[in-house]
Amino acid sequence: MSYYMATTAKGGFEETILQVTAALKTEGFGVLTQINIQATMKEKLGVEMAPYRILGVCNPHFAHRALTAEEHIGAMLPCNVVVLQKDEGVEVAAIDPVASMHAVQNPQLTAIAVEVREKLARVIASL
Repeated sequence: MSYYMATTAKGGFEETILQVTAALKTEGFGVLTQINIQATMKEKLGVEMAPYRILGVCNPHFAHRALTAEEHIGAMLPCNVVVLQKDEGVEVAAIDPVASMHAVQNPQLTAIAVEVREKLARVIASL
């Protein structure tokens, strides 16, 4: 079982971030955080790297259900979506919540994770 779903988007890096954000919104997700890994590595380590952004995304409906089923599941939230520049184009990868929730072994969370995976898979497929 892979821990992520991915595709190569058609478009530039910043354009892809806008497309991903819009596609997430259609599935009920919002972007809570954006971590610019490229800028952070440059600032903290002096390392040059290709554009790489981590989007911390949340669907409040599913987050509430997950927190109700497992009080400490917030340690594994939000879902991460990664946008990274590669030689062959801009790749977008999303966490597979079923894989990440497998470690918790809570059947309620597994059911929620299946629903979230379906939504994230549609986002990835739309790109």
